[in-house]
Amino acid sequence: MGEKSDQGSGWTFLTNHARVLLAIARDPGVRLRDVAAACGLTERTVQAIVSDLEDAGYLTRSRAEDARRNRYTIASDSPFRHPAEAGYEIAGLLRLFTDPQGKTDHSARQRVQN
Repeated sequence: MGEKSDQGSGWTFLTNHARVLLAIARDPGVRLRDVAAACGLTERTVQAIVSDLEDAGYLTRSRAEDARRNRYTIASDSPFRHPAEAGYEIAGLLRLFTDPQGKTDHSARQRVQN
């Protein structure tokens, strides 16, 4: 039985919205052009995704102290949108991809699991 390669299949486990949210979680002061480059998207697509996330309450945008850049705050207690993940907060996903070594306080895990 031959092995099948997933390289050319074109699908991934995370959506573009998740990738953008994770990039912002890693660096809340990141420029959207840098997010676009990291995610392999156009800057216009990233701007639309950030607007979607903002409209849905997953993040808020404010001016950084230098007044030149935006700073993003993520509402990590927000629930996933799909019914299959109902009851779970995005905090676990953020922690998984922003703290892979598990170095932060895991009290949020208790809140997510309850």
